[in-house]
Amino acid sequence: MTEVERIKDQLRRSFEGEAWHGPAVKELLAGISAKQAAAKPLPDAHSIWELVHHIAAWQETVRQRLDGEPVDSPLDGDWPDLQDTREAAWAEMLSKLDRSYEELFEKVSLLSDERLNEVAAARAYPVYFMLHGIIQHNLYHAGQIALLKKSIEATE
Repeated sequence: MTEVERIKDQLRRSFEGEAWHGPAVKELLAGISAKQAAAKPLPDAHSIWELVHHIAAWQETVRQRLDGEPVDSPLDGDWPDLQDTREAAWAEMLSKLDRSYEELFEKVSLLSDERLNEVAAARAYPVYFMLHGIIQHNLYHAGQIALLKKSIEATE
């Protein structure tokens, strides 16, 4: 197995499932309604919806960097205000999340192991570090989603 294949496996596990630690991002989001996603059971914490936007935005940013674009932060914002909380908007957000993952996974699939040592676009670190970073980012926020989901379910 090449290093790129191992990274792809870990990226898939962080997002789709079969992660060592427990449920991955997609597994945690299964069955979450728009109302639940927009809820703020912890006053100073982000909502599930905001976290989903954030994960999608950073997956897109990493994909853009792999394309050589010197993107510093997500083009549509890191933590934008939630405007529309309808079910259709939530479905659209989940589609955006899936799309960002699929595009990133496809881009990683095209990498060679040699490319992992190159400096990422407009960064001071290699592609290898950035890809492990997005995996860790997904898992960090999956943990937050898990806690928010438990909190929401406990109050319903």
